[in-house]
Amino acid sequence: MKKLAIIITHPIQYYVPVFRLMAQQCKLKVFYTWGVAGMVPKHDPGFGKTIAWDLPMLDGYDYELLENISANPGSHHGKGIINPDIISKIEEFSPNAILIYGYIYDSHLKAMRHFKGKIPIWFRGDSTLLGEQFGFKAIAKKLYLKWVYSHVDKAFYVGTNNKAYFKKYGLKEKQLVFAPHAVDNKRFAEDRKAESNDLRESLGVANEDILILFAGKLEPNKNPELLLDAFIAWNKEQQAKNKELKCEISPRNLVEMTAEKGMSSNKKVHLLFVGNGVLQESLKLKAQVFNAEIASYLAMTNSIHFMDFQNQTQMPVVYQACNIYCLPSKSETWGLAVNEAMAVGKAIIVSDKVGCAIDLVQDGINGYIFRSNDMKDLTEKLNLLFNHSNLLADFRKQSQQLIKNWGFEHQVEQFITTLNATN
Repeated sequence: MKKLAIIITHPIQYYVPVFRLMAQQCKLKVFYTWGVAGMVPKHDPGFGKTIAWDLPMLDGYDYELLENISANPGSHHGKGIINPDIISKIEEFSPNAILIYGYIYDSHLKAMRHFKGKIPIWFRGDSTLLGEQFGFKAIAKKLYLKWVYSHVDKAFYVGTNNKAYFKKYGLKEKQLVFAPHAVDNKRFAEDRKAESNDLRESLGVANEDILILFAGKLEPNKNPELLLDAFIAWNKEQQAKNKELKCEISPRNLVEMTAEKGMSSNKKVHLLFVGNGVLQESLKLKAQVFNAEIASYLAMTNSIHFMDFQNQTQMPVVYQACNIYCLPSKSETWGLAVNEAMAVGKAIIVSDKVGCAIDLVQDGINGYIFRSNDMKDLTEKLNLLFNHSNLLADFRKQSQQLIKNWGFEHQVEQFITTLNATN
C-alpha cells in the first residue's frame, strides 16, 4: 500500500469520513497541526457558543497531534499554527504524497516549501472568485497566490468555481483533479420521518403546510435578514391580493382559482431559522412584530420560527422536516448545507454568490438561483414554489438524483487513483 500524509489543523466533520475511507485503501496518517488544543470543544464566534460535535472524530484512521508552539494558537490566523517538528514527523512517516488543507498557516506553507520537488504536494481548498476584488490589493494577492501554488503539484478542486480560482492563480489543467465537495449522503438520507413530523408538530406546522429552512450562522454574510424580509414581503403581497379577490370575486370562484394553482385554502407557509449569531436578536424582533400582524388575518399564532444551533446527529431531522432550503449568502465558498438538504431531497434556493450554485442547483429543475442581495428576485423565486406545490415533489426527486454523484466515495476514488499513479 502506498502512503499518504495529510496536513490539516483539526478534525472537521466533513473531512473525517473521507480519512476513514481512504485509510481502508492506503497507509494514511493525518497530522493535526493545531495540536492537543484542537481536540477540545471550541467557542465559535459566528454561532456565539462553544461547539462540540456529537459524532466520533478520531476513529478509524491513524493520526498524530503535533506540538503547536504558537503564542496565540488557533485556525483563525496564519501564526496560530507553528509546529517545530512538522518536517521531521513527515520525513519519519516517509509518504508517497502529502495532502495539505489550507496554505495560510505557518507550518502548512513551511511543509509545502520544504517538500516541493522531493515528495508530490497535493492541495485541497474551496476558494472561489465570486467575491473577487480589484485594485492594488488584488494585484498583490494574485502575485502571492501564484507563488504559493507554484509549490503545488496537484490541486483537488471541489467544483466549477473552485477550479476557475486555481486556474487564475497559476495551476494548469493537468494539475487539477476533480474531487467533489461532499457530505455523508447516506446519513442524511436515513429515514427520520417520525422525528421530523414531531418537529413540525412542535412548531405548529401542519402536514400540508410549506416550511422553508435557513440553517447556519445568523450573521451578515449569510444574509438571513434578506430571506426574512422576502418572506414578510411575500406574505404582505398575498394578503393584499386576497383582500382584492374577496372584494371582486365570489367565494366559490375564489376556491376554484386557488385549486387551479395547486394551492389548498388551508395551506400555510412557514419559515424556520436554525442557528445562532450576531443577528439573532434583530431577526427575532422583526419576526415577533410580523407574527403579531399575521395573527390578525390568518388562523395561526406564528409563521416564523427559531431554533438554536443543532448538532450533527439532529440536523437530518431538521432538513427532513422542511420542504425548501434557502441559502441567501452574499459570499459563500461552497455551502455544504446545500449538499445536506439535497441528500434528503429538498427544493433549493440559493444566491448566485454561493459557490455550489453552478454545480448543484439547476434552475427550474431542483430549485432556483437568485441574484445576491436582490429581495425582489428572491421573493419571485419563493413565490414560484409557494404557489405551485407540484414543483416541490419534482424538485425533491431531482435533488436526490443530482446529489448521488457528490458523495464521499467519489472524492476518495480520486485521491486513491491519483496516489496509486504516483512513482
